Amino acid sequence: MAKEKAVIRTDMSRFRWTLLEMKKHKVAYLMIAPFFILFTLFTIIPVVLSLILSFTNFNLLEWPDFVFLDNYIRLFLDDDVFITAIKNTLMFATVTGPGSYLLSMLLAWFINELRPRIRSIVTLLFYAPSISGNVYLIWTIFFSGDEYGLVNAWGMKLGLLSEPVLWFQDEKYIFVLCCCVALWTSLGTSFLTFIAGFQTVDTSLYEAGAVDGVKNRWQELYYITLPTMRPQMMLGAILAITGAFGFGGVITALVGFPSPNYVAHTIMHHLDDYGGMRFEMGYASAIATLLFLMMIGCNMLVTKILRKIGT
Repeated sequence: MAKEKAVIRTDMSRFRWTLLEMKKHKVAYLMIAPFFILFTLFTIIPVVLSLILSFTNFNLLEWPDFVFLDNYIRLFLDDDVFITAIKNTLMFATVTGPGSYLLSMLLAWFINELRPRIRSIVTLLFYAPSISGNVYLIWTIFFSGDEYGLVNAWGMKLGLLSEPVLWFQDEKYIFVLCCCVALWTSLGTSFLTFIAGFQTVDTSLYEAGAVDGVKNRWQELYYITLPTMRPQMMLGAILAITGAFGFGGVITALVGFPSPNYVAHTIMHHLDDYGGMRFEMGYASAIATLLFLMMIGCNMLVTKILRKIGT
């Protein structure tokens, strides 16, 4: 039967074969049509338009004027702040991307070993910061720049500090604090995805692994658990990448916009500056296109790495 299908597919064009398959499964395509229509209208078309506008000079009032590669040349040769934004974004992504991914996976692995009732409570405790609207308020209370901030108060009381420190205004501490907040809030959807993935692993595979020579829990994790839950790992990686490169809202909430001496200025901040404040939409589209390409490249790299796990 499989050979017959292969022969039929080679005897006709790919387009005609696709039409026949769509006609055969027309009910299924009809059911998913609303999603694809909305996805096309609000995702695919905006991405394509952004790519086209990146080659124009567009201010929302006048008709776009094509300037070809001028926006990209301006970004790399004339915009020093953008170069700083790239450096900061890569630094934040390098720390918070893999950090949040590994943290979510390891915590999900440990929590999965708990009893079901305790597991649900602990999961809620770890997941709560990612959906809490007061998460930044908590950190600003601890690291307030006056003597009423808890860290400053206890530091001076214990003799560790001689005067209050402006934690979120001092360039020495902004990067570390923002990374800590980002990691603390990263236990969101990817964290729940990992927990669900660990619970779907067939326990009989561990017995078979023990027969084949798997000796400890780390080998079980690498050779059995992780290869079994590759779909969940892929989703978690995508969420970690998008969260790492979209790491702008956390910084703005903590240190304001712009950050002192652009020490925490990211590509997302640069995009908001030109797209949401200056309304230079052509230039902002060029920034968005470069950010999109960076995310695609990282996603391809992570996908290649994940395919090697357990092989």
